[in-house]
Amino acid sequence: MSSEIKEKDQNYYENINGSGLYNKKVNLNELMARMNESKKQEKKNNIILSAAAISAVTVFGIILTL
Repeated sequence: MSSEIKEKDQNYYENINGSGLYNKKVNLNELMARMNESKKQEKKNNIILSAAAISAVTVFGIILTL
């Protein structure tokens, strides 16, 4: 009975390794490019949000002075 379990386990791991789930390599250049693109997008969103907040405060201040 113990040999049957070993055979099942061995076949299971062979199927996982054979299917390529763990054989893929990580492309660091692609990951770095994605990270840089994400940072650029985040900076752009922060600038837009800051400009909107400053303009809202400015408009509110102008309305209060009238």
